[in-house]
Amino acid sequence: MQHLAVIDLGSNSVRLAVTEIKEDGSFKNIIERKEPVRLSENMGSEMILKQPAIDRTIKTLKSFKENFENLENVHLRAMATAATRMAKNQKEFLEEVKSKTDIDLEVIPGTTEAYYDYLGVINSLPVVNGIIMDTGGASTELVLIQNRQAINMISLPFGSVTLSEGNIDPNVPTAGQMFKTLDYLNEIFNDIWWLSRGTNLPIIGLGGSNRTLAKIKRRRDKDRKHWDDIHGFHLSNREAKDIFLMLLNDNLEERKLVPGVSKERADIIVGGLCPAMEMMRRLNSDRMIFGKQGLRYGVLYEHLDNLRSSGKIQQK
Repeated sequence: MQHLAVIDLGSNSVRLAVTEIKEDGSFKNIIERKEPVRLSENMGSEMILKQPAIDRTIKTLKSFKENFENLENVHLRAMATAATRMAKNQKEFLEEVKSKTDIDLEVIPGTTEAYYDYLGVINSLPVVNGIIMDTGGASTELVLIQNRQAINMISLPFGSVTLSEGNIDPNVPTAGQMFKTLDYLNEIFNDIWWLSRGTNLPIIGLGGSNRTLAKIKRRRDKDRKHWDDIHGFHLSNREAKDIFLMLLNDNLEERKLVPGVSKERADIIVGGLCPAMEMMRRLNSDRMIFGKQGLRYGVLYEHLDNLRSSGKIQQK
């Protein structure tokens, strides 16, 4: 038996998934944790990771390590995404993490992040055609799926934190701020030639901001006991727009009280949902399908395939 520990250090939060893998190829997730570290906070145009955010991140990584360091036969993949990719002090940050936690962070390209999103989705959802949209804190990954194959993919340099900070009033966004944000997204999407192939296809939403839509809807449905169970959940275009409009009209304190909205995300949720809203309009998508298995699970499925091909676990 072995264990795979995957750390996903994003711009807004850091997540841990630990999976127990047996020799017969069966596996189960035994640990899942998430902490909001806001690593990209106040990076600004100079793209410098600030020490308070670095300190929060290192403290969380130390805590995560305690969850798996005493397990037998642990294989660790610790990956850093957009905020670390863009940081001019990336080298110093990685060295500080290594010296204080003994964790080697692997800074992955945006297209690799998108590919792992694809592996997570295609191995866990019955999706044939669609557009994966993973909106993180400082990047957004898009993948066009046709006949269950990844046809095109791209990573874009914006996310819930970067779209929000300094651009959208965290209390009550103005009409001008929303116009500028949506127009900015529209111009970027215009330059992605293959997006038109996704017309009328569903959007598969990954990332905390997108999943918030599903969590709000689930909380509204009184007959649903497990509101956080959103993997594979469908939301219509109209329902998504209605929820977005409600969040847009609420002030910050009101948003914090909306069931399904985490308090640490309330200040960036409007900006974080702008890419999905603009994409649904552009593609005339009639629904969003939500997934909870993105990058971390993509790494797991790749790892399982490698173990099977090497004969270390049984083939399916």
